[in-house]
Amino acid sequence: MHMTAPPISRYPVPKLEDLPEDIRARMLEVQAKAGFIPNVFLTLAHRPDEFRAFFAYHDALMERESGLSKAEREMIVVATSGANDCLYCIVAHGAILRVYAKNPLVADQVAANYRKADITPRQKAMLAFALKVALASSELVDDDYAAVRAHGFSDEDLWDIGAIAAFFALSNRMANLIGMRPNDEFHLLGRLPRQSKPKPD
Repeated sequence: MHMTAPPISRYPVPKLEDLPEDIRARMLEVQAKAGFIPNVFLTLAHRPDEFRAFFAYHDALMERESGLSKAEREMIVVATSGANDCLYCIVAHGAILRVYAKNPLVADQVAANYRKADITPRQKAMLAFALKVALASSELVDDDYAAVRAHGFSDEDLWDIGAIAAFFALSNRMANLIGMRPNDEFHLLGRLPRQSKPKPD
């Protein structure tokens, strides 16, 4: 029995052909790479100016040269989105994390409880700091910074960790506000090894 899929947003979702050229071009570029357009692009395009600002900040944080690997950045997104109960970001960034880490288990572990996840002590320290920024930033004290620095993170890395946690706190709240639904494709990404084509006998 196949139920009709619920809408991907509580707000109107513009058609691709009705979008400003720069926004449409970005979506088509993502579609060419991923094979589908993540719903975050489609739903936030309801407000083009905010779409541009959101993705400019996203790219500045997630694509800059940094002491954090791509997988570690995604770990921060998944752990803080788990703490903020954001279904979209847990599912979408969990998929990206599995792909970057080449590990089908890590995203579920980090989303549920990073302390029990099969990750390094360095990464656990990073996530402890990220979660404090996400949930209790007014309580940050010198010891919180020292604990992460002890694992070799620089002050600029700490900015990255905190800024990613803060930016995705915005993303989590917007996703929950508009009822953003994760694409079905994300659920399976990175869970099974890519099947090699069977050799003919």
